[in-house]
Order: sequence, then C-alpha cells, then structure tokens
Amino acid sequence: MKKLNTGDSIKKLIIYLVLCAALIGIGLATKVFSSFGAAFQNIRLSFNAVLRVVLMAAIVLVIENLILLVLGLIKSEKGRVQTVISIAGNALRYVTAIIILCWGLSILGADVGTIVAGMGIVALVIGFGANSLIADMVTGIFMIFENQYNVGDYVEVGGFRGKVTSIGIRTTCLEDAGGNVKIINNSAMTNILNRSDHSSRAVSVIGIPYETDLEALEAKIPGLMDAIYERHTDVMLSKTVYLGVDQLADSSVVLKFVVEVDDKNIYSGGRILNRELFLGLRSVGVEVPFPQVDVHQK
Repeated sequence: MKKLNTGDSIKKLIIYLVLCAALIGIGLATKVFSSFGAAFQNIRLSFNAVLRVVLMAAIVLVIENLILLVLGLIKSEKGRVQTVISIAGNALRYVTAIIILCWGLSILGADVGTIVAGMGIVALVIGFGANSLIADMVTGIFMIFENQYNVGDYVEVGGFRGKVTSIGIRTTCLEDAGGNVKIINNSAMTNILNRSDHSSRAVSVIGIPYETDLEALEAKIPGLMDAIYERHTDVMLSKTVYLGVDQLADSSVVLKFVVEVDDKNIYSGGRILNRELFLGLRSVGVEVPFPQVDVHQK
C-alpha cells in the first residue's frame, strides 16, 4: 500500500485552494454566480413540497430497485453479458441520484436549467480535484468497447491475481483464491494479464531416489498419466505431460510434470497432481525421498 506523503498532500491542498480562490474570484468578477441566486429565489419550503419530494424519491428508488432486480434475474454464462449487467447496474445508481436531485429541486421551485447553465465554473473547479475520477470513468468506457476483460475472467494486475467479480463505472473488483477482494480504480487497470483467454498449466515437480531405474519408471509413466486423467476429468483438460528430468538435486532426481487446466483450477490442479504422482509412484515401488545426508567412514 502506498504511504501517504504529508508534505505532498499539503502542497496539493494549497494549490487547490489557490485555484479555487482564483476561479471563484473570476466568477464573482464576471457575475457568473449571480445566476445561482436567481435560480434559487423561487424555492418555497413547505410541508406539501417536502412530501412531494419524498414521494418522488421513493418512487424513483423503487423503480431503480425493480430494474436492478430484473437485471439480477438475467442469467448467462457469457462474461460479456455479465459485464454489461454489472456496468448497467452501477451506472443506474448514478443516474438515479442525478434524477432525484434535479427533480427534487424542480419540485421545490428552483430553476434547474439556470443552475445547470451556471455550473460551468463550478465544474471547472471540481475538475482540478476530480481528474482521477474522470480518468476512471473514461478508462471504464474504453474497456467496455475494447472487451479487455469481463466479469468471470481471471486476470492478474500489479501482482494481484483473481477473478473479476464486478465492473463498475469507476472501479473493478477482483477476488483471489483466498476470498480476498481487491477494489482497483479502472485507470489503474494497466498491463492486464487475462488468464481466461487460454488454458493454464498446473506444474508438479517430484523427486525420486538416485538408485531408481529411470528408464523402467519412464516406461510406466504413460499408464499412470492415463489413470490420473480418468479420475480427474472435471479439473484436467488433458492428460498430464511428463517433461523429463528437471534437475539433479542433493537427495533426489527431480521429475517435472504439467497438466492443462482452467485458470480457476490452477492451484487445485497442482495439489491434485502432487497427490496422484506421490501415490502413483509408490504404487510402482518408487518412494519419494526426503532430504538426508549419507556419512561414509573409512
């Protein structure tokens, strides 16, 4: 996690305050803010008006939740569909907030058109402090059109590897194998490694004693690989491949095996392969050695 630099934060705060003061001064000099006063002159607070605002907000929120419910009922195995649903639900919340605000002001008697027309200078002030927000939203829009990743894909970003659980206008949520959820701003979703585009490989390295007849063992390996695949077709996409001798270690000859799996099964596939190879080698009379030291005395 990036540490907060107090000095830099204070400098940015001073710069933003100076900019805000300058822009507000320009606005007062050019009488830009005078339109706001006129827009709010007609507001009349009364019990009837407030009740109408509350009733309007309740109706809009009910409609919002109804639409979210309908979106939730759409079930599809396609990640693209789930991505569109996720973004639509996220955007709906922003739209709902804007509708309630503008409609509420209109019910109270404010001139919403004048307020929106006079928001140019305010938007400029906010823009200096919300540039990252705009970058997140623009990046999110481009990701939708470019189809870089979808809900349900397994991706790796900045060393964090997980499943995309939701994509919003501003952020993307990833969940790793341990259930940890990381929320990443869309503008920070760079150098993405999408592991769902292709199958992944679970790797297992296992040692055998030096005195093992390697050629005789290698003749039995294909039968072991067939048996392992038949027992785990739900995880393994193909038969395990024996790559050969990986290294000559201190206490063993290390053999390397790989098997194709979906990325979501890359860890469970590795664990299954380790177990099956250990039991399979034992079944043919080969014990996996443990680290040991031989002492020779004259």
